[in-house]
Amino acid sequence: MRNSLYLQRDPFREFESIIRQAFAPLAVEQVDTSFSPAAEAHRDGDDAVIRLELPGVDVAKDVTVEVLARELVISGERRDERTEDTEGRHLQEIRYGSFRRSFGLGRPVSPESVTATYDAGVL
Repeated sequence: MRNSLYLQRDPFREFESIIRQAFAPLAVEQVDTSFSPAAEAHRDGDDAVIRLELPGVDVAKDVTVEVLARELVISGERRDERTEDTEGRHLQEIRYGSFRRSFGLGRPVSPESVTATYDAGVL
């Protein structure tokens, strides 16, 4: 059997986005309440190495890493802690909200064998 590592789309997130856009009230600006952190995945021998960009996320408090047989699931939330200036002007290009990324591992993996580190905004 050939080892494979693939990034899996999250159809529920896509469906939620479609529903939100279809039923959102008309507004000058619509802000999505979720985001999908950029990911990089590769094999290093028998190991799968997955990196997620999570700047501004309190990983210890707001991120969960789970192994479900042949799948690694990383989920969490980036909290918006902004304040607006006194003139009421605000520009927001950084997305806040919940996220969930799933990665197929190609074969069953023991949860005890998974390690995670966080450094400079990258998990």
